[in-house]
Amino acid sequence: MSQTLPTSGSIRRRLTLQLVGSAAFLASLLFFIVLVFTRDVSQQTHDSILRASATSIMDSVSVRSGDVTVDIPYSALSMLGNVSNDRVFYRVAQDQVLLTGYADLPRPDPLPRQGTPQFETLPYKGDSIRMVTLARRVSLGEQASDLIISVAQTREGQSEQLAQLTRNALQLGFGFFVIAALLAIWTAQSSVRPLAELTDAVSLRGPKDLRPVRRPVPSEMIPLVQSLNRFIDRLRISLSRSEDFIAEAAHRVRTPLATVRTQAEITLRRVDRAENRASLREMIRAIDESSRAAGQLLDHAMVTFRTDSLLREEVDLGALSRDLLKRLRPIAELKDIALHSDLPQTPSLLGDPILIQNAVRNLLDNAIKYAPSESDIQVSLRKEGTELRLSIIDEAGGFPSGDTGALTARFARGSNAAGTIGSGLGLTIAREVVEAHGGQLTIATSKAVDGPPAASPRREGSCVSLCFPLS
Repeated sequence: MSQTLPTSGSIRRRLTLQLVGSAAFLASLLFFIVLVFTRDVSQQTHDSILRASATSIMDSVSVRSGDVTVDIPYSALSMLGNVSNDRVFYRVAQDQVLLTGYADLPRPDPLPRQGTPQFETLPYKGDSIRMVTLARRVSLGEQASDLIISVAQTREGQSEQLAQLTRNALQLGFGFFVIAALLAIWTAQSSVRPLAELTDAVSLRGPKDLRPVRRPVPSEMIPLVQSLNRFIDRLRISLSRSEDFIAEAAHRVRTPLATVRTQAEITLRRVDRAENRASLREMIRAIDESSRAAGQLLDHAMVTFRTDSLLREEVDLGALSRDLLKRLRPIAELKDIALHSDLPQTPSLLGDPILIQNAVRNLLDNAIKYAPSESDIQVSLRKEGTELRLSIIDEAGGFPSGDTGALTARFARGSNAAGTIGSGLGLTIAREVVEAHGGQLTIATSKAVDGPPAASPRREGSCVSLCFPLS
């Protein structure tokens, strides 16, 4: 199981949040800018209409025989009524004297300068009004008089218009935010896509593919790719040295041990004293244990390396098992052990033939090693659904209760293995090989079975099975 690496967060998430946050800020800023702008435009438009109405009234003022007369045109007030359904008020005064209109309409203070409109927002009769005031000096014979014209309108229509403008500005800001957020997410995805593509390109490589990465990447990722290529180069050199070491160690260890064992056997034939012969037998046994342990350690190292670079070839499991039985039959005959096989023709599986052969050989070797003399070993192959099951059944007495779970661990041996040469790696090698091919190893105790009258009954033993998937 790979160790979980510490993380400082997601670049994609961080970039997305930053861009979406920026989009939210810009959308809010756009909303307030549009809102202020539209309110100013609305106010200016309304003020322009008020000013036009007041100007129209001002233009209708005339002086006749020293008196000021006002003939308010219909269009002066109707133009305000066309804009909204608000109420309209007006007041025309000469100096302090009301000529026409609403007497209680607020009088501006101070009075506007001539020719310059003065706008105010005031309360009037429980409503808020917008009022414009124009001033004009008229000549009445030998004296001058100030003419003050005020036109006001309630602001319900303007408030509704401003509310509508606010909703429009809000919709515009929200629409801008949605579009900007989608673009931000797309930008974040696009920004990290080269990293994801590089990850896929490296992860999809085969175990033996240790070529440098040549995929075009953004300039910011070049240091990462260069570091990765340097690591791949160091890994390739290290694996090459390790494989050379294993091959050299196999030769350097096995050959001297075989030579020492041969010399010990020759010496054993020449020695007559019982104590010396016993010492030589112990020496030969120790040499056998060392040779087997060294051989299986090297086999385990070979299996470890090859599972990292697993080959996929068509393997005929039945033919492979028959070949191994043929090679091991002379060794079994030395203990009067009969090897029986039931290996029908089955579909080929995809796997590493060297590793599979190593796994089956270790199981057969264990069965021969632990089985008693004059016993039987049965090897059978069956297709079960989408799996091939190769089972090896011996008559070695089986496994003690609760002992099977830990037997596949490295250097683990059963409690009934005392006095038998072994290293505790055979089942480990077999398990690692079958798991590398996506299968599993099962261990069970086979019960004693009475055979036919002409045959001896089968004794209790062990059943070790390798289950390989066909696909």
